Amino acid sequence: MRMSMRRFTRLTKWLFKESRKPRSRVALYFMYYNFCRIHRTLRVTPAMEACLTDHVWSMGELVALLPQPQAKKRGPYKKRSKES
Repeated sequence: MRMSMRRFTRLTKWLFKESRKPRSRVALYFMYYNFCRIHRTLRVTPAMEACLTDHVWSMGELVALLPQPQAKKRGPYKKRSKES
């Protein structure tokens, strides 16, 4: 984690300035770290070591957990006044 965190700390200023929801990005990173990335010393993911899952998650499975954006219902249109 220390090696990947070095890059993360360099990008932190940019990340928090540009991102609207920095907590979401940090949470996504930790989900990837714990469920998708196989660690050398453990030879499995930390989630598998803790018996939270029985397989290495793909990025597709991780993205499927993200909430789908919902379209907002549009309000009524304002009527134009006749100025001719």
